[in-house]
Amino acid sequence: MKKLLLSLSMIALLAACGKKEEAAAPAAPAAAPVAAAPAELKVAIDPTYEPFTFKTADGQPTGFDVDIANALCEQIKRKCVFVEQVWDSMIPGLNAKKYDVIISSMSITDDRLKEVDFTDKYYNTPSRIVLKKGTKFTDAASIKGKKIGVLKGSTQEKYAMGELKTAGVVVNSYEAQDQVYLDIKSGRLDGTVADYMEVTGGFLSKPEGAKYELVGPDLKDPKYFGYGAGIALRKGEDALKAELNAAIKAIRSAPTYKTLNDKYFAKYNIDVYGE
Repeated sequence: MKKLLLSLSMIALLAACGKKEEAAAPAAPAAAPVAAAPAELKVAIDPTYEPFTFKTADGQPTGFDVDIANALCEQIKRKCVFVEQVWDSMIPGLNAKKYDVIISSMSITDDRLKEVDFTDKYYNTPSRIVLKKGTKFTDAASIKGKKIGVLKGSTQEKYAMGELKTAGVVVNSYEAQDQVYLDIKSGRLDGTVADYMEVTGGFLSKPEGAKYELVGPDLKDPKYFGYGAGIALRKGEDALKAELNAAIKAIRSAPTYKTLNDKYFAKYNIDVYGE
């Protein structure tokens, strides 16, 4: 009986030791934490402004502005989400917090600075007048009675109203620049005032622009055209502004900016950053 009790005690002891060893076994390693998705930066664009902002055949936004936006988002560790907006309502939409910034060839002007803030410029090209080849042009008065189309709310509209309309030119404003080109093609307009690179890439270099040409000098009076295209953001967004300014400097000092410039403008032999 004693031997039986002793044997049972030994079995119980061994079983207890086994449980302790099982309890002491190391726990499985914890799963690696999932990296948080980058915060979004909602970017307003007007996709009717080739080659700066337009759509591919499958409807995706592209162009110099879009590529610049993506390069800046990469610098500040954000994800660009593009929001299409009619040009004339860009600033009201920004101040209504429909998006965070405007990166869509918006010139920095004194009037706009009353409503929103801007980063440093990321490009600066002049504007030009475009008319049918053979049209005699010396100054605004020489095209009295001609019909000129401009983008509503643009610096070109401001110039046309201030310098052309007062000389007897008929100025019609449109919600989108591509609508201007459609009306030129149909004969309802005699020409336009537009950014030099936009009208060259978006109209003059295409078959429908073959009968038209640039006339007159470069138009760049700050009174109308401001100080280059910058990123518009709401007033008081100082931290975001500082981040974006640092990002602009970073892509300018790296090959990034030149690569994007050459992608769209190398054939014109121009650096759109300007003076």
